[in-house]
Formats: sequence, C-alpha cells, structure tokens
Amino acid sequence: MKRLAFALLLTSFSVAAQTVPDIKGPAQLKGNTSKPKLVVPAGTVVTLALIEPILARSAKVGDSVYAEIAFPVGVSNQIAIPLGTYVQGQIDSLVRPGWLSPHAQFQMHFTKIIFAGGYTVDLTKLQSTSPGTPGTALASPAPGMPPPPFDDVLAAVANPYVLVSASSDVLLDNGSQFAMVLQVPLRLNAAKVADAVRQFQPGPPPQFTSATRCRPIPATMGTPDTVIPGTPGTPGTSPTVIPGGPGMPDTVIPGTPGTPGTPPTVIPGSLGTPAIPCPNPPVVTSNPKVQSYRQSFQIAKPVQVSGTLLGLGSYQATWNGSGPLAQVDILQNGNLVVCVLARVVLLSKVSAADTPETRTHTDSSLSLQSLRFAGQKLALYFDQAAPSAPSKTKEH
Repeated sequence: MKRLAFALLLTSFSVAAQTVPDIKGPAQLKGNTSKPKLVVPAGTVVTLALIEPILARSAKVGDSVYAEIAFPVGVSNQIAIPLGTYVQGQIDSLVRPGWLSPHAQFQMHFTKIIFAGGYTVDLTKLQSTSPGTPGTALASPAPGMPPPPFDDVLAAVANPYVLVSASSDVLLDNGSQFAMVLQVPLRLNAAKVADAVRQFQPGPPPQFTSATRCRPIPATMGTPDTVIPGTPGTPGTSPTVIPGGPGMPDTVIPGTPGTPGTPPTVIPGSLGTPAIPCPNPPVVTSNPKVQSYRQSFQIAKPVQVSGTLLGLGSYQATWNGSGPLAQVDILQNGNLVVCVLARVVLLSKVSAADTPETRTHTDSSLSLQSLRFAGQKLALYFDQAAPSAPSKTKEH
C-alpha cells in the first residue's frame, strides 16, 4: 500500500512538471524585447495618390504635399507599406504651365510616413544610402572646403510631370497618382507595420472629387431682329381738265400729289454667346524631353566598377534622364571604359566638389559606391546588387 501511494505521488509530480510553464530568465526576457526590422531597399518606387490638391494660384516652393499609398509595398513576402498609410512632403521646385508649354513640373521630397495606428517614420533622419559603413572619399575637396559629410541624400523624392493648361486653376488634382522613389533604405518596425496592416479596413477604392472650381458655360442663342412694318404711301389725284369754249384754252385744275409711305423699322436682335468649356484636367505623365548629362571626375586610387578597374586619372560619366535608374557610360579620353546601371539620387544641397566615394571590401580592394559632382544637386550610386548594363564596344 505504501509503495502504491509513493508511485501515485511520483506520477503527480511528473504531470505537474510537464504542465508548469517555461519561466524565462532575465537574459531570455531581454532578448525578446528586440524589434525585428523590415528593410525596404533604396530604389523602391512607391505609388502615391494626392489627397490635397495643388492649386495654380497659390502653389509655391515650400508648400506641403499630402498623399496616401495607392498600392501596397511588399518586402520578402510581407507587407511593408500597407494601404491606409499617409505620406507628407514639400515642394522643392515648380515649373508652371505657359500658353506655349502647357505642362507643370514638380520636384518634391518627403518628410514623414504615417501608418494606421499612428506609427510614424521621420524620413528626415534617414541619411545613409546603404546599410553598411559609409565609404571613404577618394578625391580631396577643393582648398578651404570641409570634407563632404554625405548626409545630403533626400530620403524620398518625386518629380511629377503634368500636362495641364495655363488656364487651369488646379496644377495637380485630388487623386492624381505619381511615383515616390526611396533613395535610402527604409528601416521599419515589423511589429508596428503588422499592427497597421491589421488596423486597415479594406473597402471600395476612394472616390476623389476634383478640386477645380471651373464650371463650363453653355452657349446662348441670339434673338432675331424685330421688324416694325412701315406705312404705305397714298396715291395722288390726277389733274382735272375742263375743255375751253371755241377759241378758249382748256382749264386745268391740278391734281394733288401722292404721299410717300414709311419704311419698316428694324430693331436688331441680340448676338448669342459661344460656349466656354473648362480646360482639360491635369494628367500626370512622363517627361518627353530627356535631359542628357556629362560630368567629369578624378580617380586618385584604383577602384572597381562592375568588375572593371578604373586606374588613376580623369574620367567622364554620361547618362540620360533623371532616374531613378540610368545607364551610365564611364569614359576616359573619349573612349568607353565601362557601362553600368546606377541610381540617380537627388541631394538636399549642391555638392562643393567632384567627389567619388568608395566601399572597402574584406580583401582591402575598393569599389566605387557613388559620384558627386561640383555644382550639382544629384549623385550617382552604384549598388553592388544592381545588374551591369549591356557592354558596348563603340567609341564616343
């Protein structure tokens, strides 16, 4: 009997041991407080829809821009920027439409991304263009100039090109869709993003109401002339002739002359007015005029670009368009050295000097990471993961 009671006691302890929860120590609990990250890579294009119009009369540089995500962004089979997310930015430059050039062109940069639930990412604090350690400048800046800090990359930009009449009262209307380009990696808190995804309530697509105040004016019919008939004339009477006696002349009694009538009186009618239509709504499209660039730079140490070694000397970089991707030809003395894809990155300020930036590898070799050009507010970034452009053999 004692053995049976002892066995039952052991069994109860065993079951209790299996059901007691695993209590984690302080180190384990601390490890669970880490915040998993979602990283949206630089170069990602995000489609936005404007939620506050840009009016022709009041638009100016420095004005705020408010938009929402028009299509979700995914990273590694996860939603990184869901619908229901808002974006805030500001206008950096504006070209207004004219009578001979009916288009507007904007340059914008964005400062905040606000997720459902209030999770906010301050884009002004994102400066690095790559996840690794900043590179080392190869070229020395001009005498008296401080070394470049490389914190001048705008985190997210857009360059909408809009077909719009000079008579339109709206330059960019509610619901207009355009592309925002991330120029730096966007590191997000995965848990907060997941919470924003859960909070978003899917529904029918939003219906945007145009902000234009223009209303077409229909044509008006004119009125015909009003004609008041005149009065007819009266006939006169003919002379009366009384024959005279023998040797006497006839006696003529003159008749009475007729009276003329009056002509019709015409009161002119009113002219009609032509219809006045409203100008066509603004349409975001691609810029048909592609700008060509040719910039020079110096290499002070041998550096690799897409598997090609650039030795010491002077080079030129040529490309077409403002990006976000461009095929760049690197030439020396007019001869093509290498053709490579690069990201065209807009900067917050003008570069003080032509400055190549490098990435140091584990074998101490250098590869070209970026190029800045004196007097320009753009740079070229050569991502290591980007595919090489097709090779060329022709000379320039």
